[in-house]
Amino acid sequence: MPTSTLTEVKIRSIDAPVGAIVTDLDASQPIAPEVILQLKQALRDRHILIFKEQQLSDEQLLNFSLYFGALFVPSDETPVLASKPGETPVVIPISNVDGGYTGTGELTFHSDHKWTPTPSSGSLLYALEIPSQGGNTYWLNTNLAYEALDKTTKERIADLQLITYNPFLRDRNAPRSLYRLDKNIPLISPIFPHPLVRTHPESGKKHLYKSNNR
Repeated sequence: MPTSTLTEVKIRSIDAPVGAIVTDLDASQPIAPEVILQLKQALRDRHILIFKEQQLSDEQLLNFSLYFGALFVPSDETPVLASKPGETPVVIPISNVDGGYTGTGELTFHSDHKWTPTPSSGSLLYALEIPSQGGNTYWLNTNLAYEALDKTTKERIADLQLITYNPFLRDRNAPRSLYRLDKNIPLISPIFPHPLVRTHPESGKKHLYKSNNR
């Protein structure tokens, strides 16, 4: 086990609505509590943190993730990506090549695990292989999206709830049923409504909890 403890780190905001770059950090090593607090504050303020030039095993990635909170564990009734009955891997390989978990198509904007009773508060992505061109990952600042709304719209949506149907409890090759348009279609999964406008528990900022998947 490594014995050194990282006590200093540099965080630089990027010129974009979200994001900050973290340097002078080796995520494979133990990290001091004051640095973890610094990272959490930056994540709260900038929403996305980018860690450059990391070399991590699955165990090291898992250990680093635990600095930010407990791991998300779904129930058997609310499976997520890579779930099997009684088992969900803590580190999930994601690939859009043939045979990969996400297929060869481009994923739409989404927030992980919205169809569960207690969705995860965040995700860590660790790149193993990326193309020389393209293959970009995009992020949205849902707080700015909310703040850009006019007062009338904010009042109209204040108490609305969002329902997302579990995509892992249906035949992925079958046409997607639009439940919101046809109330006679039977539900295929438990539903767990969440506020369309959510308030961040630390910053107090309001966010639109909305994405294209359903």
